Amino acid sequence: MLTLFFVVNLPTEVGQIYEFDNEDAQHAIRVLRMAAGEVFMLGDGAGAWSQVKAFAIKKKSIEVEVLVSGFQEPLATTITVVQALPKSDRAKEAIELLTEAGVDRIVPWAASRSIGKVSGKFALTAREASKQSRRLRIPEVTDTVTTQQICEAIKLSDLAIAFHESTDAKLSDCVSSHNVAHLLIIIGPEGGITPTELDAFKEAGAKVALMGRPILRSAHAGIAAVAAVSALLKVW
Repeated sequence: MLTLFFVVNLPTEVGQIYEFDNEDAQHAIRVLRMAAGEVFMLGDGAGAWSQVKAFAIKKKSIEVEVLVSGFQEPLATTITVVQALPKSDRAKEAIELLTEAGVDRIVPWAASRSIGKVSGKFALTAREASKQSRRLRIPEVTDTVTTQQICEAIKLSDLAIAFHESTDAKLSDCVSSHNVAHLLIIIGPEGGITPTELDAFKEAGAKVALMGRPILRSAHAGIAAVAAVSALLKVW
């Protein structure tokens, strides 16, 4: 698969000459040693893309020609993951994994037992992970939300699932329909979702499911949940 970079003003007209000159371009020149004649992808992060060919490598920019362009439509199911904030290094890892899993929106949650803090670099982490995983749509990373805000989001979703080790309910029993336009997944902190938080989620309409027998780290649970639900909903 072709290397992907993101630009603000995406060239989309076939034959158009474009000056690729942002930080990604400098990375391509200095680290990837991009050479004239190489073909790669440019995207705007919202689904639009262009396949381009480099023909002039400069000190800080690359002149390219647009070969073909297109647009990737979003999937029928929009996936939002509420991720309780783990420690800083784990938080970055969680953002990367959720991005690679194809999540559309990542919502940091200041849970009662969260020990991490929100970082202004989360959006950048999602952008870099999108390039690495060759996804044309960069996930939205929202501001930190409260438990009450999550309850409001649950009410607006078609299916909301909170994962917790206290339940015996299997995930497969929580998904009864493939017609889910807005999916909400809730991942708790390392210390777990408190009984009060869990009761609030259930009252708002969320289902509670067990994620198998092993207890995953908070930063790793999200990608496992997304994979399992995506398969059940036939998104994958």
